[in-house]
Amino acid sequence: MSTSSFTCDDDLLAALKAGESSAYKEIYERYWQLLYRFSRKMLQDENVAKDVVQEVFTILWTKRATQNSAVPLAAYLYTLTRNRILDMVKHAKVENRYLQSLNSFIQVNNATPDRLYIQKEFYDQIELEIQHLPEKMRLVFEMSRKQYKSNQEIADELQISNKTVKNQLSTALKILRKKLGDSINIYLIFF
Repeated sequence: MSTSSFTCDDDLLAALKAGESSAYKEIYERYWQLLYRFSRKMLQDENVAKDVVQEVFTILWTKRATQNSAVPLAAYLYTLTRNRILDMVKHAKVENRYLQSLNSFIQVNNATPDRLYIQKEFYDQIELEIQHLPEKMRLVFEMSRKQYKSNQEIADELQISNKTVKNQLSTALKILRKKLGDSINIYLIFF
């Protein structure tokens, strides 16, 4: 610590209000460590505690002209520190509530604009490939996958054998897998 011409906090406060940087420096040297320990104890985080104390000293300097001389300097600094910590805790609670709300929204409502766009593009690509299948094969595939008809129902309706329906479906899936890769499996599960 340096030798100071300020014997008490009242002298320091008066000099600070007058804009003397030496008074500010003296206050910083006297109180930084105490405020830091107080902040670290409350916040359990060294870096955040340092940030809080730095903000307190910034506020002290910017509001030096309006500082109430009736309030003891130590009490004023501890109050600033405590209020800044409470603001941070309050902000963290709001942030946590927001993150929880956002997480709930994402879990409940998977239909975000990006996701909807990707799903539409994916569906359109698959539909385009289905339309490129030979006509009879496409008809069998659509009856199976879109109308949810059994192989026997399709065979009866189209007047073909059950074995032909199975072969048409198998060939259609091979063609689609070859063009679309494994993404066709996702289509088959969800669409």
